[in-house]
Amino acid sequence: MADAVTLSVPGPHGDRDVRISSPSRVIWPEAGITKLELAEYFIAVGAPFVEANGDRPVSLQRFPGGVDGEQFFSKNPPKGAPEWVRSVPVTYPSGRTHPQLVVDEPAAAVWAAQMNTIVFHPWASRAENPDNPDQLRIDLDPQPGTGFAEAVPVAVELRKLLGEVGLTAFVKSSGSRGIHVFAPIESEHEFLDVRHAVIALGRELERRMPDEVTTNWWKEERGDRIFIDYNQANRDRTMAGAYCPRPLPQASVSCPLEWDELDSTDPGDHTVRTVPERLQQVGDPWHGMHDAPGRIDTLLDWWQRDLDDGLGELPFPPDFPKMPGEPMRVQPSRAKQQP
Repeated sequence: MADAVTLSVPGPHGDRDVRISSPSRVIWPEAGITKLELAEYFIAVGAPFVEANGDRPVSLQRFPGGVDGEQFFSKNPPKGAPEWVRSVPVTYPSGRTHPQLVVDEPAAAVWAAQMNTIVFHPWASRAENPDNPDQLRIDLDPQPGTGFAEAVPVAVELRKLLGEVGLTAFVKSSGSRGIHVFAPIESEHEFLDVRHAVIALGRELERRMPDEVTTNWWKEERGDRIFIDYNQANRDRTMAGAYCPRPLPQASVSCPLEWDELDSTDPGDHTVRTVPERLQQVGDPWHGMHDAPGRIDTLLDWWQRDLDDGLGELPFPPDFPKMPGEPMRVQPSRAKQQP
């Protein structure tokens, strides 16, 4: 195969030519998927990919040596970005501000694939209002002894709970063992408020399913339950975007699902090679997600109720600045050893 090929990528501004160097280089050795196949995948899923991930600050997870090699995150736009690929300034928990890439059309995703990007990590907020999320995101994280199957009934109960507070739930596989549940919201609250809404939601779900769900931050306290990873709701904490491939042997994809197929799906069946055909057959379950956003007022009332009942803030990630009201960052087993 040639040392480079040029792909014509359709989009809202007409076709753009994107050069793909080393097109035959293998990205997923076990599956034999090449760099060119990855670029062609982003063309095939272009419209739903942009609808789900576009108009958001995004970090790029790049694998210059394929999924078995070194990887790194690009938060600043890579050098040499085409003039039609824009960026937006965002503020991090440290207070530092710098630009991040925004994907406005399929050609931007294809160009990122040329730059060895496999996973896109979009923010929960829009480029025009990066401080106020318009998505409530819940990461259902299976712990050792549990997997996707155990997360399914938790996701179903979570959908019911979201409906009780006036929010519409959308679901996708993580591309691995977990499940991601999103709910569109009005972009009127800062990240900390949305994090508190997720914590309140997680605590209520934990009350209803105490043997299946936990909000304990420390792994030694979680047991074999599904962890509600509330810290994914923080500023500068992101999940793999919808329709993003994952750096796993069979090139699985974080795939949006219909709720009625959740308990019968095998997340390993949704891959770079199968998802384009799936979209042709069943369409995009997340199309129109933001047509009717909801509000988090009730969840914030629950957060205040829990505060009044003595339940306080939960730990932040260790690389975050110390937050007001945050409990100790010492693991329970280590705390017992302290005098």
